[in-house]
Amino acid sequence: MLVDLSNAVGAYLHDVFVMRLDWWVLLGFIAQAFFTARFAVQWIASERVGRSVIPVAFWWCSIGGGLLLLVYALYRRDPVFIAGQAFGVFVYLRNLYFVLRERKQGAPA
Repeated sequence: MLVDLSNAVGAYLHDVFVMRLDWWVLLGFIAQAFFTARFAVQWIASERVGRSVIPVAFWWCSIGGGLLLLVYALYRRDPVFIAGQAFGVFVYLRNLYFVLRERKQGAPA
């Protein structure tokens, strides 16, 4: 029984991570790496100043990862994934707009 389960899990993982590997899956992994990077960037920036901060690089990583994942979701034709990523990209772009607008207004004339 345990050997059958182990074989089934191994076969499943082989199918998902080896047999289905293509350029689209690689794009999905690159997009996910952007999302992971944004949390690392935010954590490092916060540790440096000893308080929670969100650096501009967080928003750029969010936009890059979100757009790449949106392309991937469109290719996979997943309506839930498409809606979630499209909304997320809108929010990330809007936040970056606010940050850049604030910087421009604070800059000396």
